[in-house]
Order: sequence, then C-alpha cells, then structure tokens
Amino acid sequence: MADLDLRLVRYFTAVAEHRHFGRAAEALHITQPSLSRQIASLEQQVGARLLDRTPRGTRLTEPGEVFLRRARALLRSAEQAAAEARAAAEPSRFTVGFTSGLFVTAAVRELRRRHPEAEVRSMHLHWDEARTALLERRVDVAVTRLPFTTDELEVTVLYDEPRAVVVPVGHRLAGKESVTVDDIADEPMPRIVGADPAWAAFWRIEPRPDGRPVPEGPEIRDLEDKFEVVAAGEALVITASPTGVRLRPDLTSVPLHGVEPSQVALATRAGDRSRLVAAFRKVARTHLTRPTEPD
Repeated sequence: MADLDLRLVRYFTAVAEHRHFGRAAEALHITQPSLSRQIASLEQQVGARLLDRTPRGTRLTEPGEVFLRRARALLRSAEQAAAEARAAAEPSRFTVGFTSGLFVTAAVRELRRRHPEAEVRSMHLHWDEARTALLERRVDVAVTRLPFTTDELEVTVLYDEPRAVVVPVGHRLAGKESVTVDDIADEPMPRIVGADPAWAAFWRIEPRPDGRPVPEGPEIRDLEDKFEVVAAGEALVITASPTGVRLRPDLTSVPLHGVEPSQVALATRAGDRSRLVAAFRKVARTHLTRPTEPD
C-alpha cells in the first residue's frame, strides 16, 4: 500500500466530524468536488470504502469507524512530532500555563533570574485545558487545580486550598462563620456542560455523604457563568477559597467545613526531562505556596 497522505487523512476526519461533504469542504476551504476526489483517493489507498452518502448527509462505514480512531491518533502524533522538533530547535523558550485564580509571577520571575538565557513566558489557560495545552505543547508546565485527567502527565501537588460556598449577599447562609454539606443539602447547583465527570463530582460534592442526589440547578456553558446564576438566586456553587480574592459586590463566600480541600498542582508531560522543566519544578516548590492570611 502506498504511504498515507496526512492531508487526505485530515480531509477524511473533517468529513467524519461534519457528517457532510459540503460543510467539511467549507471548513477546509476547498471545493466539494475536490474534496470528493481526495476522499476517493484515500479510500483507494486504504483499500476500503470509508464513507457513504445518504439523503441526510454522510455516514461512516464500519471500516470508516475503525479508520477514524486511528486517523485521529495519527494526526495527533504528527502534530506532536512537529512540536517536539520545534521545541528542540528552540530549547530556551519556556511557557508557564496557569488557570484562573492562580498566580505564577514569583516562580516565573525566579526562573528568569536563574536562567537569563531563556525566554520565559506565562500564558493564561481556560479552566479545563491544562492537560490539552501540555500535550499539544502550547505550554511546558501548567499550574492548575485538581482533579483533572492526568494520564500522560506528571503531577506534583503544591499546596491545599480550603473550599467555600458562594451565596448571594442576602442568602440565609451569608455571614455565617462556616457551613457544612448538610447546610446546603437542599440547594441546587449548576452543571457545566461537557465538564470532566471527576471534576464535576468534586466541585458538586457528588455523591453526597448521605447518598442524596445533588439538586439540579441550571446548565451553564462556562465556569465563569457560575457567579451569574448564583447572583440571580438560581443556585449556589462551591469554589476554592484563596486568600485575598474578592468576589462581586452582590456575592459572598462562606467557608465549607468537613470536606477535603482543593489542591493546586504543577503538571508536566510525563517523561519530560527538559532542564527548564526540572528547574521550574524546583522553583515552584519554594515560590508557589498557599498565600498567607493578611494581618
């Protein structure tokens, strides 16, 4: 069999994802007849029909379903190979990723001091993209909160943060010194569409200790939407309670006792033995610690 053309493989995955030749052609910025010819060429190379056109669009054949799984892995491996080659060509460029509410300035500053020859940058990451950003080599290390999927990563816990319940300022729990899970047992909580199940279970405390289900609040599309539904009185949320972070004027947080804390962690790619990764790991342990309470 002739060597597979990665361009054709990418075209195939686009059609498989859009389930429509026209929409896939538009996304790829090529004409539909040209895309059809490219797919036919790929099928000839593979030796099997991968796609069937139907009145409702396009569907994968059984060989197409099998090929799609491998095709995605193949494209990802090619992207990683290119990224590793670029990293080897630019060994002194280093990017520190961090998610909302976490601060990496002290560690970045110290790494620059210790390695003035390196170009050290920081990059804010969406709340759920630390692992993806690492594997895609958009960042070299990531400082974020557990839990998240850690396969293919090496994770070091830096410090714990207590958890708190965010409530409207006029809520019955506002102003209390602390609350427990029992105090919020009947309060609805939002669910973020597409969130990692382990992450959602941790921040909703699901299942509850007594086995009761968590009352369902509104579905939201992004973590940043959570404060809006709380302010509107539609739900409560559990969040990390870092020192010195101010909420909106119409919201307040109450410490949540009797639950395990959130953990702030440093994540790197498994097996990455870069000198700058090793240097940042050392710096992070001493410079990225839980903020102290103000006097």
